[in-house]
Amino acid sequence: MPKMKTKSSAKKRFKLTGSGKIKRKHAFKSHILTKKSKKRKLALTHSTLVHQADVNSIKEQLRLK
Repeated sequence: MPKMKTKSSAKKRFKLTGSGKIKRKHAFKSHILTKKSKKRKLALTHSTLVHQADVNSIKEQLRLK
């Protein structure tokens, strides 16, 4: 039986932290930045954790489950 492949899109978008949580970046920071405030753009720069409701599906895409 061949190995299960991870989803390439998920592999590029998510990273695991040391404690096993899944880290993600914020959306809406790639273009049309002139109308967004400096405060908003700075807040979007920082990474955050994936919401608990989405963890299982992302782990499945990364083949961690």
